Amino acid sequence: MAYLGLLIDTTKCIGCRGCQVACKQWNQLPAEPTTFKGTYQNHPDLTANNFTIVAYNEYEENGQLKWYFAKRQCMHCLDPACMKVCPRKAISRTETGAVVRDMTRCVGCQYCTYACPFHVPKYNAAIDKVTKCSLCANRVAEGLAPACVKACVTGALQFGKREELLALAKERVNSLLPSCPQANVYGETEVGGTNVLYVLADRPSKYGLPEDPKVSPVTIAWNDYIKPYGPWLIALTAAGSVLSFFTTRLMGAGKAAHEEEKLHG
Repeated sequence: MAYLGLLIDTTKCIGCRGCQVACKQWNQLPAEPTTFKGTYQNHPDLTANNFTIVAYNEYEENGQLKWYFAKRQCMHCLDPACMKVCPRKAISRTETGAVVRDMTRCVGCQYCTYACPFHVPKYNAAIDKVTKCSLCANRVAEGLAPACVKACVTGALQFGKREELLALAKERVNSLLPSCPQANVYGETEVGGTNVLYVLADRPSKYGLPEDPKVSPVTIAWNDYIKPYGPWLIALTAAGSVLSFFTTRLMGAGKAAHEEEKLHG
């Protein structure tokens, strides 16, 4: 089955946060108190009970305040690092490409939170689990669009086959380039590609997105070398310890014999 993705056209987003509310309602997530921190953005970041937010990136350009809205959520990577590091295999990918969690298997170790190049999964101490957007996999399985897409009033969100969305995104960027020379498609190639794609009118950093997201070298080393060869490394370490023990004892015995020989001629 073709992968299904989410296209976010930031040039059509007005920051209404309808998607944010729809996400909380569908997932039955509790409200969380916040405080005003000099921006209309609410919440400041994704939380364990806020699987999506609209980021309000504010800049003063040509003497005017300008907002760069960007809906944030799990990027649903084509090669998800979170899935690779999970020791309980609590993270998997559906046949449509959504990266989902089995909450009955999650033990709250938080390895996935450190592995994610977009810093998306969040730990919920109340239930000792890690949570994130599932791209409404349960709705999609019933032939419905994700709740956030259903609620979008401006057409900034579209859901469909990734390849078709990618073609739409490129077409949209081409139409923007004459007036926005930095316009680009985000998510086509980043960390091997993601099922969430963005149409950006400016550089990714203007929207709070990493310019060149990368999976941590520690995560790569753990997944590619330490994890598969862990039993061998443990065995080698144990063998080294045993060898060191006997070598130290033999050297000690040899030194004692040499000193005794010197003492008695």
